[in-house]
Amino acid sequence: MAPNSDILPGRYADIETIGAGGMGEIYRATDEELGRSVAVKVLSERFARDDALRGRFKREALAAARLSGVPNIVTIFDVGEHGSRPFIVMEYLAGGSLESRLGDGGVEPSEAVAWLEDAAAALDAAHEAGIVHRDVKPGNLLLDDRGRVHVADFGIASAAGMDSFTKTGTVLGTAGYLSPEQAKGERATAASDRYALAIVAFELLTGRRPFAAGSATAEAAAHIHAPIPSVHEANPALPHELDAVFDRALAKEPGARYGSAAELVADLRHALHDAAGATGVLRPPTAATMRLPTRRPGWLFPALAVVAALALAGIAVAVLTTRDSGNSGAPPTTVVQTVTGQGSTVERTVTTAPAPAPTTTGASSQSGSALNDAGYAKMGAGDYNGALPLLEQAVAKLDGTGQTTEAYAKYNLAYTRYALGRCDGVLDLLASSESIQGKRKEIDRLRKRAQKTCGG
Repeated sequence: MAPNSDILPGRYADIETIGAGGMGEIYRATDEELGRSVAVKVLSERFARDDALRGRFKREALAAARLSGVPNIVTIFDVGEHGSRPFIVMEYLAGGSLESRLGDGGVEPSEAVAWLEDAAAALDAAHEAGIVHRDVKPGNLLLDDRGRVHVADFGIASAAGMDSFTKTGTVLGTAGYLSPEQAKGERATAASDRYALAIVAFELLTGRRPFAAGSATAEAAAHIHAPIPSVHEANPALPHELDAVFDRALAKEPGARYGSAAELVADLRHALHDAAGATGVLRPPTAATMRLPTRRPGWLFPALAVVAALALAGIAVAVLTTRDSGNSGAPPTTVVQTVTGQGSTVERTVTTAPAPAPTTTGASSQSGSALNDAGYAKMGAGDYNGALPLLEQAVAKLDGTGQTTEAYAKYNLAYTRYALGRCDGVLDLLASSESIQGKRKEIDRLRKRAQKTCGG
């Protein structure tokens, strides 16, 4: 049933209900004066008569408005009152929430980490402003049309310098994501938000919450008393290295947790990357292609580590490529293999002519992250010609986002171009990837080879 059109001021039309929370209802509407879709949160009628709750709702609006304009935080456009009911007007994000993206087995780690990095940036910015969210959960992490996360509903946030929103012993938040101190009825801090973000991370990676129980009361108690479960046991496809990250992120004592949300997510990313590097299967290059180790899609490949592995086997490999001559296809690649056996040395030189590069007609409807994963899969299969257009589209879509997925896509594109004997943009792509994720030995190795072959 459509909501009463009198619920909002006359400038808002086409009103429809899109959700409800503990304190009010949420509507999507069209702001006819500014010609844009907005989301409007209205204090529930049963609470509007309570002066204390009305004051709390207004403080919520003040706390959220202080963060408007911060990247990855939902923007507040207006705060007002209509029909004796306070309301907050916010930007409308059409991508839905992370709650709607959760499946039984979680999501791809590359996508999960990209979303978590967005949320971490928002929470760290809020904490620097003295604001604690207090209800971090997938339902409050909203996606825009580019697949970027924005943190919404600082609805039970507490702002530094203001009176507490709660009385002693009152628990606010959602049981599945409560920190141990919140579950005890103690005041939430920035460390509580980081704990909740770690719960979200566990759920994204495994498809379930770490302390899930038969009732909200039992789950809240588990946060206080239950041991931290193994993420690897919850999802055997994930590496053991993640367990140490969650042991710290979900520590019972706030002071033992990560000092920032960004540090937490960075350790998740590094654990996934390092584990993939340690367990990857190295395949030697053939005359036709330089193959990659088998790894989880979307994660940065440790470029040219295959050379070191081959050296241990007594095989030296040199890849000589020609400069790009402006052709749409890739130039021939010459591979010189020197094999030393007992009492003899054999040198073989093979020149290959790669297939013409495919043409791309129109931009893909896939996200940049999905395109990067698809391109990486083709790299892993040795199909660099097939990977090239996918990675070029991925870079175009991710360029300027500052996400680590952008760094991975740019590295993968640089590696693919180099593997095809092309020099165009390789060094620039590596520099951009490094500017996002910092110094990495894989980038240094590929840069040195590209400089030697391509100049610059």
